[in-house]
Amino acid sequence: MQLTGPEILRRMQEKENPDIIIRPFDERCLGSNSYDLHLGDTLKVYKQAIPKGMKPALPYKGKPDAHKMEDWFESDAAHMQFLHCPEAFDIRNPQYLIDPTNPTHHQTITLKIPETGLILSPTIGYLGSTIEYTETRNLFPYIDGKSSIGRNFILNHHTAGRGDDGFCGEWTLEIRVLHPTVVYPYMRIGQIYYEQFVGKRKPYDKNKTSHYNGQFGPTPAAPVPVDKFLKDLVQKQK
Repeated sequence: MQLTGPEILRRMQEKENPDIIIRPFDERCLGSNSYDLHLGDTLKVYKQAIPKGMKPALPYKGKPDAHKMEDWFESDAAHMQFLHCPEAFDIRNPQYLIDPTNPTHHQTITLKIPETGLILSPTIGYLGSTIEYTETRNLFPYIDGKSSIGRNFILNHHTAGRGDDGFCGEWTLEIRVLHPTVVYPYMRIGQIYYEQFVGKRKPYDKNKTSHYNGQFGPTPAAPVPVDKFLKDLVQKQK
């Protein structure tokens, strides 16, 4: 059962141990059954996935015709190399693969989004974060894109839109765009919903295996485990 906007507000206003904390909070961002979330001014990109000589993003100059294809390159030489050998800059090239189990593949470059905007590339994935810090207890929180964000073909999360009872922190966003797209700090990037659940609690902030509780800013992936113990279980079931 999903909470309405007024119920979200009521839960926030409980004097002792509120189920929902959102900071900063402004009632103008409260919707019928969600609260609007905003993009912070910092992005991170994985070094491994950026072709050498290419820029991961561009400061927006205020109008589209002020930008050209060569703006994506660090130098004229890099642009010429792209023209002569585009596969060297193609993210489908295996040299840019990411191994989810390898911590070195999660090393990042930090980008600041100026107030005048930053152009994102359709060829790169970006880690962003919400301005809002949230705490949720006794409820199941999850985030999704706003309709206007979707209609601009901005994806603000891939699979990590689901939170946990007990999660405390800012929300990391996995951002992709279909076209070169300008983003701004404080732009509305998504919304958070809350649902009630049934069963005994297993709070995220009390779980020793939780990776991301208390996170601030765009947080790179923890190494994805390969649970080899399942191999024995699978063999036993055959």
